[in-house]
Amino acid sequence: MVNLKNVTKRFGAKTVVNDLSLTIARGELFGLLGPNGAGKTTTINIIVGGLLPDAGSITLQGSGSPQDPNIKRLIGIVPQSLAVYESLTAYENLNFFGRLYGLQGSDLTSSIQRVFELVNLTDRTKDRVKTYSGGMKRRLNIAIALLHRPSLLILDEPTVGVDPQSRNAIFDTLRNLRAEGCTTLLTSHYLEEAQQLCDTVAILDEGKLVAQGTVEELIARHGGQSILTVETSKGKSRIETHEPVQEIVRIHAEEPIISLKMESPSLEKAFLNITGKHLRD
Repeated sequence: MVNLKNVTKRFGAKTVVNDLSLTIARGELFGLLGPNGAGKTTTINIIVGGLLPDAGSITLQGSGSPQDPNIKRLIGIVPQSLAVYESLTAYENLNFFGRLYGLQGSDLTSSIQRVFELVNLTDRTKDRVKTYSGGMKRRLNIAIALLHRPSLLILDEPTVGVDPQSRNAIFDTLRNLRAEGCTTLLTSHYLEEAQQLCDTVAILDEGKLVAQGTVEELIARHGGQSILTVETSKGKSRIETHEPVQEIVRIHAEEPIISLKMESPSLEKAFLNITGKHLRD
């Protein structure tokens, strides 16, 4: 669905995307991760045709350029900043954006009904958006991006500032879209989201691709060891191990375990091991 080959983008003397090659398969839920300033937003702008690369190439649907209006119509984008009209009702928002997509008549009406059901807002269609919670606005933003049934959905930090219930509802929507065959590109600073949702993850740092693979592959390669905090009559001990079950059995054979806590390798640990722990402001 998406193929970036040796893409480079500079702003003045600063190289923001550096010789980046990525392939996103059709129907995949793909996570694009990285610290602040890693080049994620610039990469997205290149994919949607908002920016031209200084070097390299970008193709969608096998051979199309994102500069081609016919290819652009295949893309739905959910920006990090909300793109809704708060003085209008939710239905009026979808009606307006649907017409911008070229939908009209019964096609527009059925599309509006479909996306309201998809994001679970059918009981609030006539309410003005300014009365919505933050999570509801996020879900409405996703609904707008889905009106024209895009082949590629791009979400830039879609759960920023939402409550756990809304985050879970957004997760369900993304899983349903994947089941329908929609290709999805997700950026997020919440690493547990990517761990739960994504088929493949790419990690950028300073514009370069520094790691890519399935969540399981990245955790296995970079997540480190499990950490056991074990309390026995002799006191507490902290143990790092690749074989936590065997270690627990060994300890218990020597001394009854009073309490036990295990911290497993995770995508967040892998991310920090790859990119480092220093702050990126």
